[in-house]
Amino acid sequence: MCAHVLTSVAWPYANGPRHLGHVSGFGVPSDVFARFMRMRGNQVLMVSGSDEHGTPVTVQADKEGLTTRELVDKYHRQLVEDLHGLGLSYDLYTRTTTQNHHRVVQQMFQALWDNGYVVSRTQLGAISPSTGRTLPDRYIEGTCPICGYDGARGDQCDNCGNQLDPVDLINPRSRINGEVPEFRETEHLFLDLPAFADSLTGWLKQRTDWRPNVLKFSQNFIDDLKPRAITRDIDWGIPVPLDGWVDQPMKKFYVWFDAVIGYLSASIEWARRIGDPDAWKQWWNDPEAVSYYFMGKDNIVFHTVIWPGILLGQNGEGDKGGTPGVFGELNLPTEVVSSEFLTMSGAKFSTSRSRVIYVKDVLAEFGPDALRYFIAVAGPENNDADFTWDEFVRRNNFELANEWGNLVNRSISMAHKNNGEIPAAGELTEADQKLLDAARTAFDTVGDLLAHNRIKNAIGEAMRVVTLANRYLSDQEPWKLKDDPARRDTVLHCALQLVADCNTLLTPFLPHSAQKVFEALGGEGVWAAQPEIREVSEEGGPDYPVLMGDYAAAQASWESRPIKVGTPLQKPSPLFAKLDEKLGETGPSWAPINE
Repeated sequence: MCAHVLTSVAWPYANGPRHLGHVSGFGVPSDVFARFMRMRGNQVLMVSGSDEHGTPVTVQADKEGLTTRELVDKYHRQLVEDLHGLGLSYDLYTRTTTQNHHRVVQQMFQALWDNGYVVSRTQLGAISPSTGRTLPDRYIEGTCPICGYDGARGDQCDNCGNQLDPVDLINPRSRINGEVPEFRETEHLFLDLPAFADSLTGWLKQRTDWRPNVLKFSQNFIDDLKPRAITRDIDWGIPVPLDGWVDQPMKKFYVWFDAVIGYLSASIEWARRIGDPDAWKQWWNDPEAVSYYFMGKDNIVFHTVIWPGILLGQNGEGDKGGTPGVFGELNLPTEVVSSEFLTMSGAKFSTSRSRVIYVKDVLAEFGPDALRYFIAVAGPENNDADFTWDEFVRRNNFELANEWGNLVNRSISMAHKNNGEIPAAGELTEADQKLLDAARTAFDTVGDLLAHNRIKNAIGEAMRVVTLANRYLSDQEPWKLKDDPARRDTVLHCALQLVADCNTLLTPFLPHSAQKVFEALGGEGVWAAQPEIREVSEEGGPDYPVLMGDYAAAQASWESRPIKVGTPLQKPSPLFAKLDEKLGETGPSWAPINE
């Protein structure tokens, strides 16, 4: 049955290029899921964009001697290029500095305000003594007063999952320059989260199939709900549309508040750009639609508690009741898919601490599918995972090149040499039938795993079939069957059918090489569609790049398709290059291993 599947992907900050830690959590897993869902015939809407407001971008702009606008323009374009190079199939990757996004955020706020879920109160705000600027909660670190963890942030402790305020931290310090913040009284608007306690608790209790780490963090947070500030003292952001607030240059919406609303605003922008302004409603208002949110573990509670709270408030479904805002009744998340951290030698990827490998550098030297494969098979799905060059080289050489690439190359090469085309199969032996059945069965097995975002197990199962096919060729030895061409052709036909089936199973993970394999088997046209960088405009605003794509034109579908006998075959080129094993010991020149 065709379903509407919303794939909402975390919004990366436009304050620098992407590193491996970023795309391992939100990038590749979301794209694997979206591509699989499209192959199954579902209507997928995959949206995200560059998060361009808040202190992180203003701090970086100061460092680079740029205006904030110049900085976000620079890094938004770089983000678009990084994600395009990785082949992430966004229906729309946009940005938060658009007029459309500002309007949607203000309309969502108005609904919350009208329904009574926003309150005003005075609080102690953290100020940088050296600059006089407000420090965001996430830019303050200290010791958690609850569990004693020394790396707690001003908004929550990642160790125990409890919600915090910066003033609660023991020995608070600025992550920007290490100074001790000053705390001053300031008026702000707060989302009244306690008013959603019953609704959120009941909703979360029904999420029994979520990843355990997501449920644990969410439950810890919801047990101690407090009103959450949605405004900040900063001059860069979206104005608050209330009398007495809208004209205050230092009062803007807190960046986390506007960023989560971006999933909706991006959907609305996408609908307008395809010429069907109401199309977004099929993913947001239809109760039969499903929605999956992808991010790293440091963003869990924003998507499992706070964003659902905003949606409930907009819908008028909290303790205070109310009526739906201009967007109607909006769907809450079906699942929040959170990954753990990708580390380097046990330490979290960090640009500020020079522990970083940039996506653009990996793509330039090794191509997208080698990186996508590593993330899928060895990434931080349920536990922190460590990136090493040794493991990257091993996975590429022994799995991609030796197993999958070798199966493709020798199967097509032998058929090209002996037949020049896909040969016909004669009578099948038990070994032939067993192999073909294993591939067909894998569509159900791998498909069920992907539907539940068990990406590691899914690609492992697909590669298991690749191993079976290689073992089959080694056992049948078609190169020794010159005197029995009928049997030789049957073996080669079965091998080529396995190549086609395995290519389909691997398409969500390896879309670039999947297109090459499709063509090597004589296919024509688009098998696995890729995103396009498009320059777009907005009335009264500057042009900017987005990612979009015509994914409906792709031929890939989640099924075993019989190969066509007689299809001409050309001599194939190697699918994956083997890497120098010394790379595993030294790393590349642009990311050397430090002894």
